[in-house]
This record gives sequence, structure tokens and C-alpha cells, in this order.
Amino acid sequence: MSERLQSIQECGDCVEPADAFGLVANETRISILEALWTAEGETVRFSELRETVGMRDSAQFNYHLDKLTDQFVRKVEAGYQLRHAGEKVVQAVLAGSFTEHPTIEPIDVDDPCVQCGAELQAVYDDEQLSIQCPDCGYGHGEYAFPPGGLTDRDDEEILAAFDQRVRHLHCLAKDGVCPECSGRMETTVERADACCVGSSLTATHRCSQCNHQLCSAVGLALLDDSEVVGFHREHGVSLSERPYWTLSWCVSDEAIELAGEEPQRFEVAIEQGGETLTVTLDDDLSVLETSRSA
Repeated sequence: MSERLQSIQECGDCVEPADAFGLVANETRISILEALWTAEGETVRFSELRETVGMRDSAQFNYHLDKLTDQFVRKVEAGYQLRHAGEKVVQAVLAGSFTEHPTIEPIDVDDPCVQCGAELQAVYDDEQLSIQCPDCGYGHGEYAFPPGGLTDRDDEEILAAFDQRVRHLHCLAKDGVCPECSGRMETTVERADACCVGSSLTATHRCSQCNHQLCSAVGLALLDDSEVVGFHREHGVSLSERPYWTLSWCVSDEAIELAGEEPQRFEVAIEQGGETLTVTLDDDLSVLETSRSA
């Protein structure tokens, strides 16, 4: 165990998780955090904060505010400020993760399945949105999508937001940063049947701290690579405007070749306009080299 990790685990000022959740398990305290979140300035005076929350009893209000201070709220000379932990609580409430369990009808996606060509569907269940083929069952990705992502969006906007979220999550993961806790993420590539995509050769990003994991086809790691982006631009294609599930090399291993095992090397062949860009990746999906052929 590293000295840094040990110091975090043995932190004398840290609050036990059960106690931390207990501190915010109160309607008034949630209202205080929300009032600080929506305040125009960073610092809010006691009287202004109490007025916003709507509690007449000053002593009772002070009791609840005191419970939040240090862990979720910071007391300064001019008043009170929301700490990062408090922001995370409010963000979780706004995202609906703790309070909402919505269901929506499957969304028809006007894009073909990379395997059979049938029209895809987006299905939302238990805060997970998946792009799947109703005909052949091939998966084009299933990832967390908090209920707040559905608010005030039509079907097209939901799909666009999901596409951007998936890109963001995998960009962090492949760079070794857990999108959930910012812990260290490690990447492995292996043949697996239990991934969210139909591809058999899948990349799995797993956090060593919170055990959060993401999986995908190997090619998804190349969506923001400058060579790949430039190659498509030369052929009149903007990758930022193409949903990832429309790119076969992002959801299938048909374009992926295992070029070496010790150490692992992978070649991704991307075709556009009669030209092929071959990208060689190492075992943590870092680009080693690229080449073009007609």
C-alpha cells in the first residue's frame, strides 16, 4: 500500500460514510445545501440563508446548519459557503439518482445495426441507456445515464447527450482517471462475452479504488485521437457529429486485429473514401503508430 493511500485511509479528520450520509438525511439540511447552491454569490449570510430556507426558528436553523458545517458547508467571516462535498450532494439530487426512477418508451434510432442493418433502438432501464438491435440483439453500448439527463430533452436530444457522455466517460477512463471517483483506472483487453457491446474482443477499464468499470470495443478509444479525427476530416466526415454507434470500429472487432501477444498489440483498420488508416495500439490503448494505404 502506498503512503498516500494509507494516509487517506487513516485520516484522523475523515467522517465515516454512514455518519456523512446521516448528516444530510434531513429535509432542512438538504434545503440549506440547495439554497447555497442557487445563491447568486459564493458566500451567504446567516440571515439570508435562513430566509431562503424559510425557517423562522433561528436556534433550530442554526442547529441544522451547524451539523453541515465543516463537512458540507464552510463557515467564513462573511457567512457560509458550499464545500465540494455539499456540491456533490446537490448535484446527485438534481441528477435524480436518489429520488427518481423514470421509465420511457424505447427510442427509435435512425441508424442501422453494424451487424444486420436493422434500425437500432435505445432502451432506458435502471439508469442505464443501451443502444441495441431489436432484430439480431447485437449490443452497441450500455452505460449509466442519470435520470436528470432525460429532463427537458426530446428523443433526439437524449441520444445526442448520451453520445457525448459515453465519449467523456471513455476519454477519462482510457487516460487512467475514474469518472466516478477520480481514482486510478487500469485497462485490460481480452475476449469476453459479458460486455455491453457485441464485440468479443473488448477493452475493460476498471478503477482500483472504487471498482467502477467501463467496457467497450477497442476502437472506441480512438474517437478523440488527432490522427483519426484528421483522417476523417480529410474525407469530409466530422467525428464529433457522428454518434459513436454508427462507426463500426467503435462497436465491433471486425476492424481489429491482434498484432502481438507479448506484449499485446492491436491494429485498428479504419476505412474512408477508398483509403485505410491503420492505427497500432498497445495494451493500455495508447497509439504507437499510424499508417495509410489505398
